[in-house]
Amino acid sequence: QVQLVESGGGLVQPGGSLRLSCVVSGLRFSDYPMAWFRQAPGKEREFVGTITRTSSYLEYGDSVKGRFAISRVNAKNVLYLQMNNLKPEDTAVYYCAAHSRRYGGSSRRLGDYDTWGQGTQVTVSS
Repeated sequence: QVQLVESGGGLVQPGGSLRLSCVVSGLRFSDYPMAWFRQAPGKEREFVGTITRTSSYLEYGDSVKGRFAISRVNAKNVLYLQMNNLKPEDTAVYYCAAHSRRYGGSSRRLGDYDTWGQGTQVTVSS
């Protein structure tokens, strides 16, 4: 059974930082590109960032570029999202996702990911 479990969300003031984690089990983590998406109330799920299997290539959504950083530790089956200089518009539920194809290339397309975590809430407010 494949499981992706996010943690690390919470309430933070504007300008603050959070680090999200996603622990993966039930699949060979190092074989899959991974991604983070987010969804705010009343909005579509939005691409945040993606990372290749070996961390050789990273890509970010325009709204988070320069503030967020994705990383992974394959030996621990963990994906991270470091979020700095948080803004109120970053408020959303954040999801990690595994690419649908083993050994696939990274992608920013929602439809290329078929395994999702339950999400973790991030709220940025003073």
